[in-house]
Amino acid sequence: MCNLVEKTIDLGDGRIITIETGKLAKQADGSVVVRMGRTMLLATVVSAKEAKEDVDFMPLSVEYKEKFASFGRFPGGFLKREARPSDYEILVSRLIDRALRPLFPDNFHAETFVNVDLISADKDVMPDALAGLAASAALSVSNIPFNGPISEVRVARVDGKLMINPTFTELERADIDIMVAATIDNLMMVEGEMNEVSEAEMLEAIKFAHETIKIQCVAQLELAKQLGIVKKEYNHETQDEALRTRVQSELYNKTYETAKTFKAKHERSDAFDKIKTDFIEVLKAEKPEEEVNEMLVSRYFHDVEKEAVRNLILDEGIRLDGRKTDEIRPIWCEIDYLPAAHGSAIFTRGETQSLTTVTLGTKLDEKMIDQVLVRGTEKFVLHYNFPPFSTGEARPYRGVGRREIGHGNLAHRALKRMIPNGPENPYAVRVVSDILESNGSSSMATVCAGTLALMDAGVKMKKPVSGIAMGLITDTKKGKFAVLSDILGDEDHLGDMDFKVTGTADGITACQMDIKIEGLSYEILTKALGQANKGRMHILNKITETISEPRADYKPHTPRIVQIRIPKDMIGAVIGPGGKIIQDIQEKTGSTITITQEGDTGIVDIFADNLEAIEKALYRVNGIVEVPEVGKVYKGIVKSIVAFGAFVEILPGKDGLLHISEIDWKRLEKVEEALKEGQEIEVKVIEIDQRSGKLKLSRKALLPKPEKKKEE
Repeated sequence: MCNLVEKTIDLGDGRIITIETGKLAKQADGSVVVRMGRTMLLATVVSAKEAKEDVDFMPLSVEYKEKFASFGRFPGGFLKREARPSDYEILVSRLIDRALRPLFPDNFHAETFVNVDLISADKDVMPDALAGLAASAALSVSNIPFNGPISEVRVARVDGKLMINPTFTELERADIDIMVAATIDNLMMVEGEMNEVSEAEMLEAIKFAHETIKIQCVAQLELAKQLGIVKKEYNHETQDEALRTRVQSELYNKTYETAKTFKAKHERSDAFDKIKTDFIEVLKAEKPEEEVNEMLVSRYFHDVEKEAVRNLILDEGIRLDGRKTDEIRPIWCEIDYLPAAHGSAIFTRGETQSLTTVTLGTKLDEKMIDQVLVRGTEKFVLHYNFPPFSTGEARPYRGVGRREIGHGNLAHRALKRMIPNGPENPYAVRVVSDILESNGSSSMATVCAGTLALMDAGVKMKKPVSGIAMGLITDTKKGKFAVLSDILGDEDHLGDMDFKVTGTADGITACQMDIKIEGLSYEILTKALGQANKGRMHILNKITETISEPRADYKPHTPRIVQIRIPKDMIGAVIGPGGKIIQDIQEKTGSTITITQEGDTGIVDIFADNLEAIEKALYRVNGIVEVPEVGKVYKGIVKSIVAFGAFVEILPGKDGLLHISEIDWKRLEKVEEALKEGQEIEVKVIEIDQRSGKLKLSRKALLPKPEKKKEE
């Protein structure tokens, strides 16, 4: 039997979101189907009955998957089935995870799995904007402890007007595109890209999104109430209050002084570890017959460490590395470090360092996109790598993880609107950031190093971009807060907010914000944005001191591209039957040629590692597409000589007759008196036969006419 329960949400413009439960996946702890138009998302949540031993964190797993059948498509590849998650699916999973994770109770440690599947797709509805709502609704109708609900929406500014959950077509015209997650009362997460907008405009968009989110949260609460949901009781932590009190009383002052004394990351970390280790040894010596619960000591010491670091900042204004709250760490930059790369740069800020390269390629190198609702190519890609040695960890590097995909995506969004298209940049562009040291935002170091490397490569960036990570420490009891510029790794871990902002001198291009506390006011957010602006400008000045604008030309070893436009109806002539002509041009000139159609025009990209090859290929392509004109002068090659004249090739594959009478002003008995085969001459087209298209040429028309001799 099906006990279907539904709740509807009116977006106010004729679009309706429906949440239904009780029909599908009923053995899950919670399941819902969220529908908008023809788009349907199935969200399920399942939680283990008990937590595993010695787990003191929230083991949450979030997966977003798109079914190709949802849009009537076969998956690509040999197997023709969905395989590993795409970057897009991973990014949507992260958006959900980052909004949900802070809202589980601190002492709830049971493994919890959230799955959101796209089961029906509508080309006009972007499913990622509904995924957070679906996940939260599934948790709301379950008995799993959760301090939600939340919802996520996309807010875009299209043609100057803010709108919620735009279509794909509308989003193409947007200058603001951000995802916002929030509870009824508090922001949880913001991520998106913008076209150089102001801080005030970004805040306006966030507030606009929050109003819709509140409505969606109320709907989930009403649905849970209608179903009579009661959250389950649990006890996943064994506490020792006497031990907690002792750790606090004996270790707080030592920890505070250590945080105040040691400025270097590893020295400070080692000093903290020694305080904890020495305390454990004291406990063992006191009662050698009893086993010390080291996990509890670590948990309580972490709380002490967090309190000490936060109080040091709030009470004395001293940060872990001794900086002021708005001070940026020392920066040094270098370009052209790698002589064989098309572009390279090192960006070092404090103990964070990125070595970034730029590679320029042809259209054949563009990234192929094959998602359920989006197919095509991506001309500009950015990849981010975070090897363990960057933080001094002794473990193997097992490839790209979700965090790396997320950080790379943020840097990509920060830079992509500053990369020109068309003739200004005919290349496919790949940026790779390898993080060599990390203590603080390596994604923002990637943005800065990416800007430097792109300008070093000669890519005509519209404007340089810089980025900064901001932090926040608050104490509601004391009524204090501190906004931190250019945060350290520990300040991120122990703080209340991680807020990354990128932009040019004229405005914001991307942002990412994760909030770990309740009640973040827009007043604090406004202060953080203003302080971030000053920090961004400082970093931007350091970048432009190193290189102020893109190189005037690409490096000598960079392969060259020439791009020309041809009539659409000439594309087939250049390609030839079965690709015969274009393959012959590439083989004989050593070039790579790609042709794409754009409206009524064909765009021909000719790519080679030397100018001579490009010129040869260009000559042949132009010869195919160019239509001879009467009165126009051409350089031609004498292909053959006959009794009545010569046949001259004025364009590849296009010959014309140069009659013996048109070779010279003087009378010739034989053509060979003036010409020989293989000779290059200039000729003028004097006639084109309208029926046959045959050309008549003249050489004498270009020669000075001899003066007549005067009679004596």
